[in-house]
Amino acid sequence: MDYPILQNGQTAKDRFTSEEAKMLDRANEDILKEVRCAAEAHRQTRKYMQSYIKPGMTMIDICETLEGTARKLIRENGLESGLAFPTGCSLNHCAAHYTPNAGDTTVLGADDVCKIDFGTHINGRIIDCAFTMTFNPKYDKLLQAVRDATNTGIKEAGIDVRLCDIGERIQEVMESYEIELDGKTYPIKSIRNLNGHSIAPYRIHAGKTVPIVKGGEQTKMEEMEFYAIETFGSTGKGVVHDDMEVSHYMKNFEVGHVPLRLTRAKQLLNVINKNFGTLAFCRRWVDRLGETKYLMALKNLCDNGIVDPYPPLCDIKGSYTAQFEHTILLRPTCKEVISRGEDY
Repeated sequence: MDYPILQNGQTAKDRFTSEEAKMLDRANEDILKEVRCAAEAHRQTRKYMQSYIKPGMTMIDICETLEGTARKLIRENGLESGLAFPTGCSLNHCAAHYTPNAGDTTVLGADDVCKIDFGTHINGRIIDCAFTMTFNPKYDKLLQAVRDATNTGIKEAGIDVRLCDIGERIQEVMESYEIELDGKTYPIKSIRNLNGHSIAPYRIHAGKTVPIVKGGEQTKMEEMEFYAIETFGSTGKGVVHDDMEVSHYMKNFEVGHVPLRLTRAKQLLNVINKNFGTLAFCRRWVDRLGETKYLMALKNLCDNGIVDPYPPLCDIKGSYTAQFEHTILLRPTCKEVISRGEDY
């Protein structure tokens, strides 16, 4: 797959002309090639899905079509290349971590606000990138606010930039917008307990968080770090809580050997290790491996701290939330927005 070189208005001329920085950049060529390939698969998948998704479809159909498309484009091959985490398709007041479990009959409505958040990877180099789809122009201001906030976060990010400063700028931009829905005006708020994050190989949340409100940590971004810059806007309280049935799970990256008593739990752990490693997965993905009657074993793995459940995160009912997200790399010579496409 060819990687389109975009005109990106780079201005870091001092970094570009430093021979040392150029040498460092060349040393990372393999990493760049892998992550750019994963990004191209993401771009082509979402381009197809943006024309495919229509009101009246079931969420399961949308997710399975997207995942099938992405698996082909990334040339899925065990843990070497494939999907980095389940397809999030959270609706309306639900902001993140919703994907349908088997038997979920939810249908996409014409007035729904749907966040499509999916990831691809090659050799654990993850592209985490998301967008929001609506079919009613009344939500345009909400989408505009969040797109603008995410682009602000990308613009502010850079080597030696403090994470708290990025959060402050994002909030300032996000909360300069308001939206009128059915005759009532709502301020658009940054969801304060959601944030961007650093990314490491096979590790979607690698330890640093990029806040989307002011008052975050003063830690600095560093050279050759990958970040998911994502922002969430809401017409509700601007705070999310756990709600609804869990679908997302992920093995704890830090956990060592834990002795298990349940045979079924040991079996399931082997399946998880072999197919997902430390990447996130969902119940549908365990189903498609032919596993059945595994919920007790999965609960046991969660109770033992080996696997963590990630329930859907929701604002108050009746509110609307939107999300835009890109993966960036702080190269020695420039900041590359790897997942940027013609769409957003």
